[in-house]
Amino acid sequence: MTAILGIGTAVPDYHFTQSDSTQIAEHFFNGDKQHRRLLPILYKKTKVKRRHSVLLAASEGDLRERQSLYAPVTSTSDVGPSTAARMQCFEQHAGGLAQVASQRSLEQAGVQSDQITHLVTVSCTGLVAPGFDVDLVQSLPLNPNTPRTHVGFMGCHGAINGLRVADAFCRNDPGARVLLCSTELCSLHYQYQASAEQIVANALFADGSAAMVLGRDEDSAKAWPLLDCGTGVIRESRDMMSWRVGDHGFDMSLSAELPTLIENNLRPWMETWLSQFDLKPSDIKTWAAHPGGPRILQSFQHAMNLTRDDLAASYHVLENFGNMSSATILFLIQELQNHNAELPCVAIGFGPGITIESALFCRN
Repeated sequence: MTAILGIGTAVPDYHFTQSDSTQIAEHFFNGDKQHRRLLPILYKKTKVKRRHSVLLAASEGDLRERQSLYAPVTSTSDVGPSTAARMQCFEQHAGGLAQVASQRSLEQAGVQSDQITHLVTVSCTGLVAPGFDVDLVQSLPLNPNTPRTHVGFMGCHGAINGLRVADAFCRNDPGARVLLCSTELCSLHYQYQASAEQIVANALFADGSAAMVLGRDEDSAKAWPLLDCGTGVIRESRDMMSWRVGDHGFDMSLSAELPTLIENNLRPWMETWLSQFDLKPSDIKTWAAHPGGPRILQSFQHAMNLTRDDLAASYHVLENFGNMSSATILFLIQELQNHNAELPCVAIGFGPGITIESALFCRN
């Protein structure tokens, strides 16, 4: 059975806190006075205490001096840097962050870089070719003939799609050692406009990279075996969330109805999926719920009849790192492993569709 042999994470050196929202409102927010007054309140409601960004040159001080990509608003027509400028930043920073996370995963797995047989990369915040997959081949280094597969633009659940691809390689080749790396630079897509949903997105998202080494390991008591991955699309939910390439970064839309939609539809789907393995939701010892935001976690909690303590790791990652899109679920799995969480564990994320993606880690 495919198992997680090693895991590593990395964040940029510098961060900003939600207290910086006052400076954001003053200098980088194109809204009226009413929205400006609301902005610190909305930021606080996200429960995020700290977020890292590749754009920052320091963790304290005036935001106008700590980064250079975003210019202060000077008129109501200001919309921020072009998508091309943002993608140049992605190309500049993604490879280095991915290398650190990947190297840490290799070290924990006790696997040399030249033993990696397949590379799977994941990102929905950067569109560049050659991408950070080629950067990893050169920097780790990997064998230049290593097959590469990229999972792109799928949203917060993308790393679970990457797990599915890695699992397929391992099932096909018992000797496979697959490096999975998710790298997201969400801070490149800050938007100046004043819509409530965009304010929430601006307040939640952050930068980070996480990597896993996966392969067959039937004997290790520490490795988490991956039993299966599941997927489902909630009916009539297409317009609830979107992620599109705009002229000034990637544009996200989030419906206020999304948490209710998850709460009403998740449990029936979960019960059906788990029943294939003779499991019920009550059999799951650990839940790795992607912290898309506090309302998403609350809806998940209600749908699955859980307590806040059951999702303590999800809240911890949200508070300390924010939402790093697809990389977040790997940060969460690392947090759970560090605390010797029990199996079976279900990791789950949501994305445009509305799509449910899940992974079941379970020992026979």
